[in-house]
Amino acid sequence: MSVSAEASANTILILDFGSQVTQLIARRVREAHVYCEVVPFHGAAAALERLSPKGIILSGGPASVTEATSPALPPQVLEAGVPVLGICYGQQALVQALGGRVLPGTTREFGRAEVDVVAPCGLFEGVWAHGSRHLVWMSHGDRVESLPEGFDVVARSEGAPFAFIANEARRIYGVQFHPEVVHTPDGRALIENFVLRVAGARPVWSMASFRETKIAEIRRQVGQGKVICGLSGGVDSAVAAVLIHEAIGDQLTCVFVDHGLMRLNEAEQVVTLFRDHYNIPLVAVDASDTFLGGLAGVTDPEAKRKFIGKTFIDVFEAEAKTIGGAKFLAQGTLYPDVIESVSFTGGPSVTIKSHHNVGGLPERMDMELVEPLRELFKDEVRALGRELGLPDAFVGRHPFPGPGLAIRIPGEVTREACDVLRQADAIYLEEIRAAGLYDEIWQAFAVLLPVRTVGVMGDGRTYDKVCALRAVTSVDGMTADIYPFEPAFLARVATRIVNEVKGINRVVYDFTSKPPGTIEWE
Repeated sequence: MSVSAEASANTILILDFGSQVTQLIARRVREAHVYCEVVPFHGAAAALERLSPKGIILSGGPASVTEATSPALPPQVLEAGVPVLGICYGQQALVQALGGRVLPGTTREFGRAEVDVVAPCGLFEGVWAHGSRHLVWMSHGDRVESLPEGFDVVARSEGAPFAFIANEARRIYGVQFHPEVVHTPDGRALIENFVLRVAGARPVWSMASFRETKIAEIRRQVGQGKVICGLSGGVDSAVAAVLIHEAIGDQLTCVFVDHGLMRLNEAEQVVTLFRDHYNIPLVAVDASDTFLGGLAGVTDPEAKRKFIGKTFIDVFEAEAKTIGGAKFLAQGTLYPDVIESVSFTGGPSVTIKSHHNVGGLPERMDMELVEPLRELFKDEVRALGRELGLPDAFVGRHPFPGPGLAIRIPGEVTREACDVLRQADAIYLEEIRAAGLYDEIWQAFAVLLPVRTVGVMGDGRTYDKVCALRAVTSVDGMTADIYPFEPAFLARVATRIVNEVKGINRVVYDFTSKPPGTIEWE
């Protein structure tokens, strides 16, 4: 990856042992304005040579260090001579590699716990005081039984007597809890202390420096070549397009494929923003008949996703051939996509659900990828969008899935169903904005259920569909809580939808958190 020389000289390396929240460690480091990269544990040697990091953080993981086949701490970590912070499994791997003992725990800790600070420590200087007690989030079965030479206990919990250990002389630390999650209130400050105070990294990672460096990199990569970019209407592809256009101007042509599954007036808004406001060469294709025709009779969620993804590729490829001469394909790939594409074990990754993108195009079209956002997380993309001058109303929009309304209409997708859902969704979002709640919510949307109920309107009987409303708060989309609307607000939205949208006679609110549910319904 390419970042400014100043940022790369202040890098933190995160070694992934398979934790589901490893990305959150990287986010906390970036929030301290320090550049970092996540690398599978078995890639430690090459990453250390390439990055020369100021410090190393070891993630948690699902394995047990007590098993012979579990991932071991790469020896290069201790040979690097830089500060090390081990989290959960990372702590246990450190202890075992340095001669301590880890045993299966007789008391498991999952969820919130309290730790007592029993000794001072440079890592929590200015955050925790000796003798204080603090809330943390635990998720472990195994536990440290005895410490390696030179280590001291600085905090303990009821279930983890070695909850926080330190070797101040070697600047090696280990915590059994997870400071990267929001459920550890002081976790962000602890990670920032490690990065800035202990490792001595300088907070020079910013969107302004990234923008400058990336523009120069795009120009070097592309030269005088032509680039095509598939605009989805979302924030990622939009920010990528504006950044690339700033770098190479009219060498970029954007292609916007309207699959008929967008929100109300969204296609027109995208075209107006890019063609009229930014003067970016744009080809807009109305392929709604193709997509909606192909979705007729399809009810399986994964089948919908695959059809939409394949059809998008077919339409995009045809337009690219019409444009002709492009050697480069631009994509809005983000850092989480990069991390998730590499299994921490080196083996195949598990696919939870397929993603709607243009990932299949390069091989078929013999084009080189331009992915200017591949070092960034979602919140950083929004910050870059603001840095580039994209309007807040666009940059701050809630996430919208690639398959669009198709996965918000369980069962068969029809044009009529899309039109009904578009109206209901627009009313819901309009009321959220009017109440000043839009920016408090991670994602809010309506779902049109394949369920009909009896209703009464005036003196007549109705038999129409049910609309479900969904709104969640989240930091990263990995976990989510429901947004606690006032009953009066939900009643107002329900009344408007039933009165203004023909085809809906009942409205319900989804109270399910993630987990156990997902944010989207399909």
